[in-house]
Amino acid sequence: MANLLRLNDLSIIEINSILDRAQQIKEMNDEGWAEPNHTLVANLFYEPSTRTRFSFETAEKRLGYQILNFSSKTSSALKGETLYDTVRTMESLGAKAVVIRHQELGYYKALGRIDLSILNAGDGAGDHPTQALLDLLTLRQEFMMLRGLTVAIIGDLRYSRVAKSDAEVLNRLGCRVLLSGPDAWRNESLPGTYVTVDEAIEEADAVIMLRIQHERHEHAMNMPREDYHKRYGLTAERALRMKPESIIMHPGPINRGVEMDDELVESTRSRYFKQIKNGVFARMAALEWAISTDTKMRVEPVAEKL
Repeated sequence: MANLLRLNDLSIIEINSILDRAQQIKEMNDEGWAEPNHTLVANLFYEPSTRTRFSFETAEKRLGYQILNFSSKTSSALKGETLYDTVRTMESLGAKAVVIRHQELGYYKALGRIDLSILNAGDGAGDHPTQALLDLLTLRQEFMMLRGLTVAIIGDLRYSRVAKSDAEVLNRLGCRVLLSGPDAWRNESLPGTYVTVDEAIEEADAVIMLRIQHERHEHAMNMPREDYHKRYGLTAERALRMKPESIIMHPGPINRGVEMDDELVESTRSRYFKQIKNGVFARMAALEWAISTDTKMRVEPVAEKL
């Protein structure tokens, strides 16, 4: 068994293998459902989530796994139980893997003695590896080759774990990464080139708009929503200046009329709902990679695709 904590922990060959398997699962359509089995997986979400939580649950059901769904609001966490003890409890119940979203950056560092697979569904402002995988899968479906693509990441770069995971892996895979957003939310640790919002939108093959991470800000946003949209959002007018074949992406949830105009969310350029669908395939492949002992469930990686 293996852990999926950060994509930087994986080789390009491993990333490629997971993406190849995800694409294979997608092409299987409804035939991708497995017979029920005794593999037990626990979902531990200490932060609110819709897409990631239900995407993982759907992936687990399609793989035939048995599921334990944890809620911090109705668990012993309210009585002071540590994350370590909760995970050990799941391990004692027979879980082979835990999917964890937690507000603490690097929460998994305290789980070193756990003998099951840990899949990171988001740690504070740290990493979101399966979101990066589904973004890579979407980009690969659209453009075939990732190397040489120009990808713009726009918005709350300081607090977004999606920005961190995407920028790091895209840079490793030979993409040109453009970064843009409010100066107060710059993140100098991210690989990429800072440009204006207009430059980013006009030059990118794919534009990834980020949600404002209000829950992680030390202070409230110091500008009205309308001003943010006008200065840093993807407006309909800006979208007209995008490259002819470029696409719009967003990790969700979307604040319509803030990060992008409402009319763009389901436009022909948008891949927002395609990303959600790809999330199931990417997480099925990630779960298999992490806990499966059946080598037939994996495919040979093709490094040249990246």
